[in-house]
Amino acid sequence: MRPGGGISFGFVSDQRVRQLERKLRCQGLIGRSTDEASQLYFVSEKQQNLHKSMPSLVIQELHSTIQGLKQDLKNLHSFALELSRDFQHQYKNHLYQVLTAVQKIQLQNEAMQTFQTKAFDLEQSLQEVTERYEKEKRKRRVLHNSLIELRGNIRVHCRIRPLLLFDATPGHSVSHNRHKKLSEKVAHAVDDETVLVKCSRPGHASINKLFQFERVYSATESQDAVFADVAPLLTSLLDGYNVCIMAYGQTGSGKTHTMFGPLSGDNFIFSTEDEPELGIIPRATEEVFRLISEKPPGSHWVEVSVVEVYNNEIFDLLAKDSYGTVFGIKREVVTTKEGKSDVPFLTYETVENAAEFLQLVNKGLQLRVKHPTLVHAHSSRSHLIVTLTIAMTVLGDSIGTLWADEESSQKLSKELFCTFPQQLREDKTTFSSRAASPAHSEPTEKPKHIKTKLQLVDLAGSECVGMSGVTGAALRETSFINRSLSALSDVLGAISEQRSHVPYRNSKLTHLLQDSIGGDAKLLVMLCISPCQKYLAESLQSLGFGTRARQVQRGQVKKRNLLVSSKSK
Repeated sequence: MRPGGGISFGFVSDQRVRQLERKLRCQGLIGRSTDEASQLYFVSEKQQNLHKSMPSLVIQELHSTIQGLKQDLKNLHSFALELSRDFQHQYKNHLYQVLTAVQKIQLQNEAMQTFQTKAFDLEQSLQEVTERYEKEKRKRRVLHNSLIELRGNIRVHCRIRPLLLFDATPGHSVSHNRHKKLSEKVAHAVDDETVLVKCSRPGHASINKLFQFERVYSATESQDAVFADVAPLLTSLLDGYNVCIMAYGQTGSGKTHTMFGPLSGDNFIFSTEDEPELGIIPRATEEVFRLISEKPPGSHWVEVSVVEVYNNEIFDLLAKDSYGTVFGIKREVVTTKEGKSDVPFLTYETVENAAEFLQLVNKGLQLRVKHPTLVHAHSSRSHLIVTLTIAMTVLGDSIGTLWADEESSQKLSKELFCTFPQQLREDKTTFSSRAASPAHSEPTEKPKHIKTKLQLVDLAGSECVGMSGVTGAALRETSFINRSLSALSDVLGAISEQRSHVPYRNSKLTHLLQDSIGGDAKLLVMLCISPCQKYLAESLQSLGFGTRARQVQRGQVKKRNLLVSSKSK
């Protein structure tokens, strides 16, 4: 296109103008197309250059990545080899330990079998030794009882009651720590013959005191165990001996529970329904009537009396008024010409079985004086004496001849009637048959009546006035109780020292029990003590009383009633 080509549009025809316009538009489009084509070429060239350079960068990156992976694979291979070697080493070590442990277990099993065999042998040996020990112990006890019989010693048993609720009730003026110490258990049964008491005072070393008795019952032993050692004496009762069983101890130590069993209700009676918990008195009654049932019918009669010693006065608890009402009547104790104690006009009730006997005893218990104290809510304020009298009918001549001949031969074995009654009764029957041979039997044999007594005594408890908190009438009762128990100790001391005068009449209690204490009866004292620190002084006093009682030698107990019959022959 030449310069100045667009001048003088009027002289050109319209067609020419339109051609020129189309030409100009084409030139403009061509220019733009040329620019765009240049740009496209530039971009295309750039892309070609980029495509040319791309393969070399990717290859370099891939090569670098491959080299890294090869190095990682090499490291992993080395680690795997090292791990494999370590695993094999640990495997060998653990396998060795397992094998060693298996060997040890086998050795231990063999040793265990050896120990089990030895333990079985030792157990058998221990059982044999234990059986021999028990056998020798029974023999020793029989011999000991025979020695007691020859010396006339008083049998003393001791029973430790368990801790009770009122032991844990703190006093008004006692601190909690002080009370906790007071309720600690200090009396223990070491074995069935030894009591250990731990005595301690503030600022002083603790002292252990040991007391030996014929039998010691721990807090866990039952009423059955207690009566099992009392029962042999009841056989002696039917063999012609008087027997006395006496419970001694402080208030709340378990005397009445031991003698009667658990008491129920406000009437202070005991029930025979709870048979395992029955005490000595109901069990002894059952045993006596069982033994009588083995005798010929009509040969034995049983009477019972119940008295209490209250404020040094004797009261008959079975006496009745004209209307048949039972109430306590004051009685007096006297000494007969023969030197025996007796209570004139004392009520004796005939009974035919244990149920009737226990019914009468319950009536007496309802009249017994009781008073609550800080130590015991149902403290007995009197000494209760239940006497069971057995009247027997025997042939006088044959009995007199028998006991005159037997006196020397049975001097060392009378106690065996208590321990092995059946066997010795058979021996006695054989001896009687020989003694009653035709050479000795004559038609002059006359029946004679013999009486033996079983006295069951539940003593009132000794008290410390400061601890019991009694005042007024109860304080007077405590004074009489302590004085009568002190008189009992004085009597035993006089007998032990063999004094010419024994102060039986210093107390109605000792006067009433004169025959039993003085040697006319087999006497068993059942000590009852509390195990806690709070009553340590009272427990030591009771244990001291029992120790002194054991040392009393009254001389050999004789069948006085049978010997009297033989002398009258």
